[in-house]
Amino acid sequence: MARKFSLAYLTLPGVDPVTQFKIAKEVGYDTVSLRTIPMHLPGEPEFLPQKDAKLFEDIKNAMKEYDLPIMDIELARIRPDLDIEEYKPAFECAAKLGATDVLGSVWTRDKAWYTETAGKVADMAKEFGLCYNIEFLPWAGVRNLQEDITLVDALHRDNVFVMVDTLHAGRAGVTAEELARTGSKYFRFIHLCDGPAGPGGDPVLDNIKDDLMLFTAREGRMYPGDGVMDIAGMVKAMPGIPLSIELPNLKEIEARGWEGHARMCLEKAKAYFAENGVE
Repeated sequence: MARKFSLAYLTLPGVDPVTQFKIAKEVGYDTVSLRTIPMHLPGEPEFLPQKDAKLFEDIKNAMKEYDLPIMDIELARIRPDLDIEEYKPAFECAAKLGATDVLGSVWTRDKAWYTETAGKVADMAKEFGLCYNIEFLPWAGVRNLQEDITLVDALHRDNVFVMVDTLHAGRAGVTAEELARTGSKYFRFIHLCDGPAGPGGDPVLDNIKDDLMLFTAREGRMYPGDGVMDIAGMVKAMPGIPLSIELPNLKEIEARGWEGHARMCLEKAKAYFAENGVE
């Protein structure tokens, strides 16, 4: 069965959900991934159907009109200054809209505290039939595959998974072989994008605060095959699961527009997969 592709919010940062559905359908995606838990970033609009009845109905109508489901919502972060109880209305709303998953991340190195808190978030997600997918990032609290696996194992819950972003995994030095050795039970979906090498040609950067790492992740990600990440190897190591294209690139958006960028993301991904024998 062909892989399913989801259009992630950050690929078109700032786009409203209805437009995101419209573009996803016209371009050829199978699902969408919405940001309904705000990050309160400067200048970033917030689209919160759990607080906006009209937006909730607009999303329902868009799902029906374009015949596209929601795969996941984001971003349920674990951080000492954030109140996880604020996630509950978003989880409930996501479940009403038919979403199956929640994306989260950890932003403290206090292992005991983040493990306990992640368990609470997982239980909250479970209450609404949602799976909680924890993403590792080299500059966050959970920084690599093994730390993520350790957290998932410690939680002992059947709705918690590791979420691999091909850019972050490459930066963290995760290999396809390492992923292949990891049981498939840990994975539900993948974030797909590429990125440039560091000064020495290595995808791994020595400094977790490196400007290139942060710039690329936030606004300069590359189409699959245009960078140095072993996307083919990583994706082959996690067979059959959906791919959420998360590829913010402000220059490409400016040049191509939202729809043109979203289309190029999908076309480049499919062409790269065909060239590299990825199913």
